[in-house]
This record gives sequence, C-alpha cells and structure tokens, in this order.
Amino acid sequence: MTTLLEGLRETLGVAHVLTGTDADAFLTDQHGRLTGRALAVVRPADTEQVAQVVRLCRAHHTPLVPQGGNTGLMGAATPDASGDAVLLSLGRLNRVREIDTDNDTITVEAGTVLATVQQAALDAGRLFPLSLGSEGSCTIGGNLGTNAGGTQVLRYGNMRELTLGLEVVTAEGAIWQGLRGLRKDNTGYALRDLYIGSEGTLGIITAATLKLFPLPAAQHTALLAFPCIGDAIAFLSRARAGFGAGLTAFELLSGTVLKLIAQHLPDQQIPLESLVPPWYALIELSDPEGEAHARERFEAVVGQSFEDGLVTDATIAESLQQSQALWRLRHEALGEAQRRDGRNIKHDVSVPISRIPDFLRATAAVLEAGFPGVRPVAFGHLGDGNLHYNVAHAPGQSTEALFALEDAIHEAVHDSVHAHGGSISAEHGIGQLKRDVLPRYKSEVELDLMRRVKQALDPLGLLNPGKVLAA
Repeated sequence: MTTLLEGLRETLGVAHVLTGTDADAFLTDQHGRLTGRALAVVRPADTEQVAQVVRLCRAHHTPLVPQGGNTGLMGAATPDASGDAVLLSLGRLNRVREIDTDNDTITVEAGTVLATVQQAALDAGRLFPLSLGSEGSCTIGGNLGTNAGGTQVLRYGNMRELTLGLEVVTAEGAIWQGLRGLRKDNTGYALRDLYIGSEGTLGIITAATLKLFPLPAAQHTALLAFPCIGDAIAFLSRARAGFGAGLTAFELLSGTVLKLIAQHLPDQQIPLESLVPPWYALIELSDPEGEAHARERFEAVVGQSFEDGLVTDATIAESLQQSQALWRLRHEALGEAQRRDGRNIKHDVSVPISRIPDFLRATAAVLEAGFPGVRPVAFGHLGDGNLHYNVAHAPGQSTEALFALEDAIHEAVHDSVHAHGGSISAEHGIGQLKRDVLPRYKSEVELDLMRRVKQALDPLGLLNPGKVLAA
C-alpha cells in the first residue's frame, strides 16, 4: 500500500492525496447515516490523471469509489468500513469545455456543479432543464451516475435523455472518447446508456455533452388544489392536452405536506384559502410565444377545470418573485418542515400514473394495519409517476421507535409498489442501501444480465464494489 500511495502522490501531487483526518469530510454521506473508511482520498485534475489513478489501483488490486458532490441518498459514493478502497473525488474536473449554440449542446466535466451548467447555458441564451433541490452542490457526474430526474422530466426527460455523449475512463484505465454531439448515431451498442445510471460500477464518467434548449418566452406557475388524487390525475391529462410540450412541471403535494409546512414554518406563506383539500399540485407552463399567449392558454385550461370541479382553489404567480416563492414550498420548505417534524423513512418510487390512486389507497391501508398511526408524507413528480413516499412517526412515537420498524416499513411500501407495477427506485439509484433488497423485485434473468455486464466491463470488480450488486 505504501507503494500505491507513493505512486498516487507522484502522479497527483502530495496536496491531492488525502489521508487521515484530511480525508474525513469525504467519508460520510450527506444524511450522516453511513460513514466508511478509505486508504486515501485522491483529487485528480483532469481525465488523464483519472486514468492514471485507475491504472495504479488496478495494478495493486485496490478498489475505487468515485464521488462527485456527495449529495446522493443511497450511499453509492460512500466507501465501506474496510479502509481498503481509494476514494476518487472528481471535484477538480469542473470545467465547461464548450458551448455550441448552433448544435444546442454544452460539454462539461463530471465535477461541474449543476447550477454552474444551468448558468452557463443561460449566459449563452439557452436552457439546461435539469432542476434539483441540490443543484447548488450536486455535480454532473453524480447526476449521470444516478440518471437523475428532477422537476421537469415530463417535458425534457431524465439525464439519459439529456445526454448525447460521454467521456469515460474504463476499468482498465483506458479513455473512451464518446463526446459526440449527435442526436442520431446508430453504430452499434449504446455504450452511453450503459454508463448512465450505473453509479460508477462500470466506468468513471469524466465529461459529458448535454442537450440545450431555447429559453421560453414566458413561464407561468400555479399552485392548485384538488378534491382527490383522481382529480389531480384527470387535470394532468387535461393539462397535457391543453399545454402540450409547454407543460414543464407537475409536482404533486399531499395536504399532509402543506400542513407540515404550515405547522413548522409559520412564516412561510401558503397562498391558498384553506388547507382542507387532500391534494395539491405545483405546475409550470413554459410558452415559446410570449406572456399574453401563455396567460390565455393557462386561464383556459384552469378555468374550465374550475367549472368542472376538478380544481377547487388556485394561486397563479403574477411575477417572477411570486413564482420563486411557490417553488420554495417544494424545494426548500418541504424538506425543512420534514426535518423539524423528525426524521422519516424515505422512499423514492415510481408507479404507472393511472395506478397511483390505487397504490396510495392500498399502501396507506397496509401501513395503518401493520404500523398504526404512522403518517404517509407523499409528494413528487406526478407527471412521470415518481413519488417520494415518506413515512413519518405516529403521534407520540419517538424517532427511534419508528426507525426500529424501518426494514418492515420499507418492505411493506416496496411490496405495494411492486404489486402495482412500479419500481423501488425512480431517480435516487440503488447504491448500497437498496442493494440487498433488489433481488426481491428483480427477476433472476435481469440480475444475471446485470452481473454479466459488470463482469464484462469490470472483470476484477474494482469499480465501486458492493454498490448496485453485491461485491
């Protein structure tokens, strides 16, 4: 190991090979639930240095754990407790390499913070649409590793749909230069799609060529109230028909969520007459023609829905400031209110949109029967069927007592998701926290194919071992 550390220091410089307490900040996940150990934390400056690190570790049969902004929720970027691995931080690969406005693409390195990419696109008169609550700290490499989604998936798609090309360091330390900004490239297997969503287990993404879009001429944001979840889904269908591709966000919020915000953040304004309806949605319309056209389309769809009883209350933002205030409910206030209420058991799931009402009813009944008093806290991206179905403690129940039931509650929720044709991970990935339950919901055929891909691309099993699949 001394020889490996010497080689890493010679390659990267002593200042970029961290050991001891200098490495501690990289070894705990953002929720503080997982803490690992590492032989060293290395900080390469460019793709060639990443490749050199991979070759050194391969020569010494030493595992590598890639890490971006360390904002993941499944422990994919946290090493295990053995201390045998080298943690590879990509934070120094943070350059915007090229913006091509004729081709509507931007090429960035994996350690570039998402908000930096958004701003670079905006400065060039374009839109990069991925939007996440952690966009000020998460990085493009991590977004690609988990195939991140966010609030605008129903219009623009996940990271897989937003990516045209990749640069990847393979498990052997070779560099695949796949940064082609092509929307059509039918020359064999889609290697790009293999690496996206693989959580660093098949190769190390070092750069990407991403799609850009025209800036909308106008945007409208509204918070709507619905008598039931079925009416929210009916309105979603109506909005798709009325707005077409202009419907860029449809974020579902349960009444429980807004009541938690009102309870724990009394200074946070919720601009509705009451919080009696059980379901709400924050929607956004982007219009290419202008403010007047957007307003006309918006009022037509929402007005007719009022008349038909699908919508019972609505607040439409009249300014950018009001729009930002509504989005703060989703991006900031929601998480803070849950934190003040006490830790809850989180689930990131997807269910076919048409089956969401049945899923919500069935899951609530299962939880009440097995864990009386616990409170479902549901919200998420209704437009693509992705729900964040969290479970909060029962009145008078301690957080410790709730988390003593964590495995059983996970199983109950995930079994219900599976029974309704859904997935136990929509946008957060598998990492290490869902690795051992994956075989319960994946067929043996699927798992065997995944293992064979892993064996083919990482035969020594050194890339992020123990993540997604058992080491």
